[in-house]
Amino acid sequence: MFGEKDLRVLLASMAPSLDAEDFVFCTADDLQIVLKLGILPKGMFAEKEGTTLILTKSEAQQASLSFSGEYRCITLNVHSSLEAVGLTAAVSTALAQANISANVVAAYYHDHIFVPSNKALIAMSTLEALVDKSRIS
Repeated sequence: MFGEKDLRVLLASMAPSLDAEDFVFCTADDLQIVLKLGILPKGMFAEKEGTTLILTKSEAQQASLSFSGEYRCITLNVHSSLEAVGLTAAVSTALAQANISANVVAAYYHDHIFVPSNKALIAMSTLEALVDKSRIS
């Protein structure tokens, strides 16, 4: 299965769920240190300036990695196609209207939105309202 492409279906069935842990974004000059500690990043992206890691706050502290900001992960529990058009825009727009920053990671099966921890519950309410609105229209 390659995922859903229809935006109306995606919005109406995205079923957001909030991860209980706090996550942080950090960089590591030596990934071997992180790997030796047995830490498996939630996400990782290689950039020319360094490798970005998404770790739980406790894992980053265990590896003595610096970070700024704490985030909660909201997973959209619908198998969205990587070719779907508009899902990221719709979610980002709704969160922006609620003054919530959104760091979106699109994975093979689901989209994951990292929002500031102190705004996570408001973000969930905002996304649930978007689902409700999509089901009505």
